[in-house]
Amino acid sequence: MKRIIRQVFPQTIPVMAGYISLGIAFGLLLQSIGYGPVWAFLMSLFIYAGSAQFLAVELLAAGATLVHVALLTFLLNFRHLFYGLSMIEKYRGTGVRKIYLIFGLTDETYAVLTGYKTPEGLSDQNYYFAVTLMNQLYWVFGSVIGSVAGGIIPFDTTGIDFAMTALFAVLVVEQWKTHKNHIPAISGFAITVASLYIFGADRFLIPALIVMSVMLLCMKGTLHWEETHE
Repeated sequence: MKRIIRQVFPQTIPVMAGYISLGIAFGLLLQSIGYGPVWAFLMSLFIYAGSAQFLAVELLAAGATLVHVALLTFLLNFRHLFYGLSMIEKYRGTGVRKIYLIFGLTDETYAVLTGYKTPEGLSDQNYYFAVTLMNQLYWVFGSVIGSVAGGIIPFDTTGIDFAMTALFAVLVVEQWKTHKNHIPAISGFAITVASLYIFGADRFLIPALIVMSVMLLCMKGTLHWEETHE
């Protein structure tokens, strides 16, 4: 176990820094509407969806119904359906752990699993599980710390949820530096901008994801060949 942690930990450092910071931000916001550390722990353990948890704070504060919460959470995390399809082959043969791997697949975990190779001497199955578990532990830890701190020290939480955007930016830079083939990144950016212009800020995400997914599926063989021959 120590060997696995020692090999996997360096690859999760960017996520650790982001998740602990984001978790603290979430814990602070949750505490500000009257939900303490126990709630922060349980939400991060069983829900474990960063952007959805930030949304949940606003919905709880507004007194939204469970149906409303469930619908908005589904729409917010609908993007997971698209990039989750690319993990089907990776997760094949993981046995019962596949259930947790599916549950724990976040944007950041996906970025690590697709941006780095499995360390030498470590099986793919153990690598996927270790990365997923360690990332969730970072998130749970940060959430509880933020909630505890929010109950002791008064904080102005204005703008604190921008930390999520900052983490995404860091992961994009990491993937750009790791992969020599930048066609997916450039194409994704172009498609997103075009979708934003065509559909507007409230409706661009789903169309952009559909177009990107179709494009990458069509170019899968070419992109793989270029990546391995550069």
